[in-house]
Amino acid sequence: MISSLPMLPPFLPLLIGSIAALVLRGHLRSAIMLLAPIWGALQLAGLEPGIYWAMDFMGYQLEPVRVDKLSMMFGYLFHLAAFIAVVYALHVKDTLQHVAGLSYAASALGAVFAGDLLTLFVFWEILALTSVFLIWARRTDRAYGAGMRYIIMKVLSGVLLLAGAIIFIKYTGSARFTEIGLEHDGALSLGAWLIFLAFGIKCAFPFLHNWLTDAYPEATPTGTIFLASFTTKVAVYALARGFPGTELLVWIGVTMACFPIFYAVIENDLRRVLAYSLINQVGFMVVGIGIGTSLALNGAVAHAFNDVIFKGLLMMTMGAVLHMTGRINGSELGGLYKSMPKTTILCIIGAASISAFPLFSGFVSKSMIMSAAVAQGYDVVWLLLLFAAAGVFHHAGIKIPYFAFFAHDAGIRTTEPPKNMLLAMAIAAGLCIAIGTFPAQTVYALLPWEATYQPYDITHVLTQLQLLFFSALAFVWLNMKNLYPPELPSTNLDADWLYRKLAPSFIVPIYCAIVDAKDKVAKLVHQMLSKAINRSYDREKDQPKGYFAQLWPTETMVAWVAVLLTGILLLYYI
Repeated sequence: MISSLPMLPPFLPLLIGSIAALVLRGHLRSAIMLLAPIWGALQLAGLEPGIYWAMDFMGYQLEPVRVDKLSMMFGYLFHLAAFIAVVYALHVKDTLQHVAGLSYAASALGAVFAGDLLTLFVFWEILALTSVFLIWARRTDRAYGAGMRYIIMKVLSGVLLLAGAIIFIKYTGSARFTEIGLEHDGALSLGAWLIFLAFGIKCAFPFLHNWLTDAYPEATPTGTIFLASFTTKVAVYALARGFPGTELLVWIGVTMACFPIFYAVIENDLRRVLAYSLINQVGFMVVGIGIGTSLALNGAVAHAFNDVIFKGLLMMTMGAVLHMTGRINGSELGGLYKSMPKTTILCIIGAASISAFPLFSGFVSKSMIMSAAVAQGYDVVWLLLLFAAAGVFHHAGIKIPYFAFFAHDAGIRTTEPPKNMLLAMAIAAGLCIAIGTFPAQTVYALLPWEATYQPYDITHVLTQLQLLFFSALAFVWLNMKNLYPPELPSTNLDADWLYRKLAPSFIVPIYCAIVDAKDKVAKLVHQMLSKAINRSYDREKDQPKGYFAQLWPTETMVAWVAVLLTGILLLYYI
């Protein structure tokens, strides 16, 4: 149903805020940046389900704004995330970060409200372009290199999406972005797989995930909060819209949930630990989308909602540590609870939430996905998710607060971060507790699919408490026995070993051989040309010599010109 036009497209208030951040300064800029997400959320609340601004383009109908329960849920989430991130970044005077952050949030909104594949592609690319500046804004060589690798992967994702969209539009006759699936034949199958792969890159599928663990830790402390909130969640939304019930996603999601645990445990950079943890949490969402039941899909989008808040909270606490100490490696931190007690408490709340403690937000969404897996007979998947849940408690629930604020005393004495950073963390912490305590009145009220679920029953609570208790016991025992992987200043490689180590071992010699051969050929050609020139010139008489150096009558030259023109005309007509 095509509805009457609202005042503004959902993404426009944040875009206006980014323009204001570009031209204004001081308190006025801060006020407008804070008002932009509030304004956008209030306008969103007044939208009715339907299609807005529909138009014809080259014979196809475009639907730039489609409002339904799924897009509305992510719309509210992104406005909330943008508001918290803006509050957290108020102390920053860098115009580039403010403009890029709000433009990035606006493009994420444009993507989740896009009703057709072409509009989705436009915002998909803007999402990549705006986000990379949050990495480069740190202005270091490492950030520049990570940003370049990041944008290459994002451009690849956009190219695949465009190619798949063109094929799909050509063979279906419609540009509408609705359920796509992978069960097609011929060219349609190719188009569907290209779109699936494009979504998978931004969702950080296994072997396509290194842009995340490479780039996010190199961004600025405030930029990382924006980055952790939007890109992967837009991809989760796209998968939920385009590929619900695709069983392949169940196994991809399980892999995503499990493999980051091993790297997060040995990682020294605590923001990179959280980057691996982000992949782990997205894995739970992908499993829910793959199962495809109403309960599983609700669990996936609810967990996406909660993850933005509790992962954002953990990223904010680590950003505060980096901002105040200039350090982020676990081997260099410890004992900060003495000088940053408020940040410590807020970090523990985030850790409890991501670990799915009862009465915290992670519990009320993660258990939905695991219950859906059991209900659909995915017993092995349930066991693997149980292992992944224990693992995330180890690396994010315990390791992050322990090595940053407790462990050995590194002798660092500082103060709490600026008040705006504490306020943003407090808002996120309050939401973690409110959602975990009153899920039916908060996140459950926004769920798109009809499904009843009660997280607080004896089975769910006891199972989770036993899991957390034995995981904590294992951590304590391993630590006491000095078996827990120590925090070492090192660089850990996973799938990026393929292009950082393996590929150079045979690509570099091949490249050098090609360059050497090219130089030899160029030298040979140069020598041959020099000999030909020397033979055609008489240096003693200082004049050209040979057959073509003779004087030719004018009529002969005219005849040759006529022959050449005739040949050209014949070739043209042939």
